[in-house]
Amino acid sequence: MDYAPLMPEPRRRRPATPEEAQALGHPLRLRIMRLCLVEELTNKQLADRLGRDPGTVLHHVRRLVAAGLLEPAPVRTGASGALEKPYRSNSETWWLDGPLAGADAETRFAPIEIFQEELREAGPESVVLHEKFLLHLSPDEVEELDRRILAVLDEYVATDHKRLGRPAVGGIFVLHHVRPGG
Repeated sequence: MDYAPLMPEPRRRRPATPEEAQALGHPLRLRIMRLCLVEELTNKQLADRLGRDPGTVLHHVRRLVAAGLLEPAPVRTGASGALEKPYRSNSETWWLDGPLAGADAETRFAPIEIFQEELREAGPESVVLHEKFLLHLSPDEVEELDRRILAVLDEYVATDHKRLGRPAVGGIFVLHHVRPGG
């Protein structure tokens, strides 16, 4: 396949507003955002995919819309001929600088649990690659590693709209402290 070279369009990260941070602090809202990043989904489709009550999902959708993290997509005609109101993620969360940094440990762990759910749903055959490593780093070196990895990912995220016809891949980068003997 002949892919065009990556051409970065730099964009600066910004702190999350209190409303954005609060909206991102619930696992179900994070899951809704991820699903709507892959495809535009209606409230009913979200509820079905998540195995949740449509009223509960709508509450969370409205919180995300109010925070500017989810937006209504154009109304469409569904399979039954009825009008549908889908939603889509706008990728704004990528440009937020540590939106869950001040949250409690359980809330900060939610994106990892959600990633595990997504991976289980996609199945073992969905894994394209993985890297497992152990490094000995000072806090400053952790910051430097994070900065460098984010710089590369930022280039790809900023230009992803140019590659929408290609297969979608997801991932997560996590550094964690290793327990002695573990």
